Amino acid sequence: MSRERLRLRATTDYWVNALDGQPFLYLNKEVDPGLIAVLQQEVIPWLEQLVPKSPEQERRLAADPRAHWFTVVFDREGYSPKFFRDMLPKRIAILTYRKFPEEDWPVGEFTAQGVQLVRGETVTLKLAERGVRLSNGLWLREIRKLAQCGHQTALLTTDYLTPTSEVAASLFARWCQENFFRYMREHYSLDRLVEYGTELVPDTVKVVNPAWRRLDSQIRSNNGQRQRLRAQFGALTLSQDFSEKELQSYEQRKGQLREQIEHLEQEIDQLKARRKATEHHIAVSSLPEEERFTRLRSERKYFVDTIKMIAYRAETSLVSVLREHLSRGDDARALVRQIFKTPADLLPDLSTKTLTVRIHHLTQAAHDHALEQLCIALNETQTIFPGTDLALVFKVGSC
Repeated sequence: MSRERLRLRATTDYWVNALDGQPFLYLNKEVDPGLIAVLQQEVIPWLEQLVPKSPEQERRLAADPRAHWFTVVFDREGYSPKFFRDMLPKRIAILTYRKFPEEDWPVGEFTAQGVQLVRGETVTLKLAERGVRLSNGLWLREIRKLAQCGHQTALLTTDYLTPTSEVAASLFARWCQENFFRYMREHYSLDRLVEYGTELVPDTVKVVNPAWRRLDSQIRSNNGQRQRLRAQFGALTLSQDFSEKELQSYEQRKGQLREQIEHLEQEIDQLKARRKATEHHIAVSSLPEEERFTRLRSERKYFVDTIKMIAYRAETSLVSVLREHLSRGDDARALVRQIFKTPADLLPDLSTKTLTVRIHHLTQAAHDHALEQLCIALNETQTIFPGTDLALVFKVGSC
C-alpha cells in the first residue's frame, strides 16, 4: 500500500515478462518470502519445465561449458552470490545490478558503443567491462555504463559469451516491464480490487513468528538507544578552565551514561539469545488465534489477471502489425485502442460460411490505411469464430 501511503495488509504480485515487456507468468503472494525465494522455488522450476531446448542449444551447451540455456534478468532485490552460483549447474545465466559497487572506474576505460534496444532503435552508450570475484569466489562479468553526469551503473552477469553491448541492452530492457505496469494500471486497471471478501490462508504457509518479530523489534529499539547514548558519551567534554564542580559533574554524567550503555548491552545480549532460541518462521496453523489473519480472495483475481495478460499480448501483436504502416510507430497502441472503440457491423453469411466484421472508418485516412493492412493480416489467419463454422473476415467500411 506504499502508493496510497497507508499501512495495511497487502499481497505481493510477481510478474515475469519477456524483454519486450510481454507477460507470461504471474504469481500472487499473500505472504511475501522475497524475490530470491520466489525465483528459486517457483519461477526457475516453471521456466525449466516450459522453456524448450532446441537441438542447436543442446549441441551448444554440450560443446561449451560457458554457454547458457537462458538468462534471468532481475533488480537488486534478487542479489545473492549463492543464488548466482546455484544457477550455474542449471546452465541459467543471471543478469542484475551490482548491489555494492566499489569505487568508480577511470573514465578512460569507457568506450562509446552502439547498443540496439529491444524495439530496434540504436543508441550510443559508454561501456566498460572487467571481471570480478564475489565473496563466495564466483567469477562474473561486471559491466558499467557511464552516464553524462558521471554516474556509473554497475551490472553483473554470468553470461560469459554475449557481447557487452547486448548484455547492457538486455538489462536496460527491464524498463519495458515498468512501462508494462504503468500501461496496465492505466488501461487495464491492473491493481483494481476484483472482488470483496477474504479467505483463510493455507495452514502450511510459513510466516514470521510474532514472538521472533517482537524480540527483533526490541533489539532494534535498544540498539538505537545505545547508539544515542554512545553519541552523548562521546560528545561530553570539559572546558579548558574547568572547576572542581564541573569535573565532578562531568565524571558523574560519564559514569551514568556508561552504566546505561552497559545495562543496554546486557539486555541486548539477553534478547539476542532469546531470539536465537525462537523459531524465525512458523506455519500459519501454529499462530496464536489472536495473530491469525486472512487474505483477499484470489481465485477470481487469478482468472481476471490471466484474461488481462492474454488481452495485452493480443493487443501487442496487433500493435506490431500496425507499427509497420504508421509514420510514428509510437502511435500504434493509441490507434489500437481507438479501433477497439470504433463501431463495427457483424454480417454473417451462412452460404459462404463467413462472418464479416465491417469496421467503420476512422478519423484519418492514414489510420484507415493502417487498419486495412491490419485487416489483411488478420484475414490471412483464417480464424473460425468460436462455436461456429464461420470464418472471420475483417474489412473497413460503412453502410
